[in-house]
Amino acid sequence: MCEYRDLSLSAHHHGEKMRRLILKTLPILLLATAVAGAHGQDKTKIKVGVSVGNAEQTFAVVKKVAARDGLDIQIITFSDYLQPNEALAAGDLDANAFQHKPFLDSQIKARGYKIVPVGLTLTAPLGIYSKKYKNVDQLPIGASIGIQNDPSNGNRALLLLQKAGLIKLKPGVGENGVNATPLDVIENPKKLKLIELDAAQLPRSLDDLAAASINNDYAFKAGLSLQRDTIAVEDARGPYANLIATRAEDKDKPWVKKLVKAYQSEEVRKFIETEFKGSLIPAF
Repeated sequence: MCEYRDLSLSAHHHGEKMRRLILKTLPILLLATAVAGAHGQDKTKIKVGVSVGNAEQTFAVVKKVAARDGLDIQIITFSDYLQPNEALAAGDLDANAFQHKPFLDSQIKARGYKIVPVGLTLTAPLGIYSKKYKNVDQLPIGASIGIQNDPSNGNRALLLLQKAGLIKLKPGVGENGVNATPLDVIENPKKLKLIELDAAQLPRSLDDLAAASINNDYAFKAGLSLQRDTIAVEDARGPYANLIATRAEDKDKPWVKKLVKAYQSEEVRKFIETEFKGSLIPAF
């Protein structure tokens, strides 16, 4: 009987310990379940990487629009073009908005990022500017045309001259990551002289040229108007339209749709058109 009572008492103590353990563990289990549920829900706070300047100004408006849809955007600014994709791939950002697709494609090829575009933002169009002529047909035989001497912008300039019907490039160059140079021009009916200059020098050289390819930021600083002073302009929805990018795994998340919807709102469109006066163009 004595042994039986000891066993009974031991069983009682064991049961009491189990009960206490369950009571202690239950709140932890409930908390874990709640956290798991929260992770399963859509994000309400996101970090978006943008370039300093125009993009930062625009995203201040995007932030206000998104807030009305329950999305809190924290804007993270970058002063170079390499860090935003690194930060996005590493999970330090939820999205970024600073680049066009050719640049993203080159980064993916070089670094293996699993990053995808989810929506267009704006275009910083390249224009062929002239103070002497109103359209490409007026350009005389042998006219001097200034183009940028760096590979990326020089390529854009040659593609724009081709789009305007002024030159023709060798097949397979100018697109798909193969930059064209003046040596790739195979047809030049007006015998245009292509003068390669530093991008920053082109506005200052415009008086001495028939026309010049000028990046929008330099043109804007020089008081040139995309609408008034160009004889050819890149398409707003062309390959150099900037975009919002996310990790591939996030592209279909509800918060992504809210982000794109906020950027592509009428409020943001009007801000871009009013604030930048044509130097930047909505691409949506």
